[in-house]
Amino acid sequence: MKNNRQEKILAIIEAEPIETQEQLLAKLHEQGIESTQATISRDIKQLHLIKEPVGGGRYRYAVSAQKIKLNFAGRLQVILRESILSADRAQNLVVVKMMPGLGPAAGSAFDGMEIPAIVGTVSGDDTVLVVLRDEQSAAEFCTELTAMIK
Repeated sequence: MKNNRQEKILAIIEAEPIETQEQLLAKLHEQGIESTQATISRDIKQLHLIKEPVGGGRYRYAVSAQKIKLNFAGRLQVILRESILSADRAQNLVVVKMMPGLGPAAGSAFDGMEIPAIVGTVSGDDTVLVVLRDEQSAAEFCTELTAMIK
């Protein structure tokens, strides 16, 4: 329910300018999602949404362009560092080449990181396709991943 609501929030703010939490709450209600202002406020914080200027003294909600940090705990970081062969991106997609057999585990690790910019992953035996919300997020993710494995 939370993930569905947060996905809808991201879709709404990408589709149209939303200036207030009340507007966002109304749009969610239009789509059949019941929520409260307090819940929306928590979602905004968890999704790292910011208000960006749109001119005329007006602001709209947007996804923060903050740097994506890969937060892996010690042993998981060592395992990934040793098993990732390369990472490359094309638009909002990042292709991660792995040692044979480790694609599904890496895909699960990426999904478990709960990075709002990651839409999802598709894993094969030795490859993980990471789908991100936009090109900038993909570039940041790829850069962080490449830095981690060096």
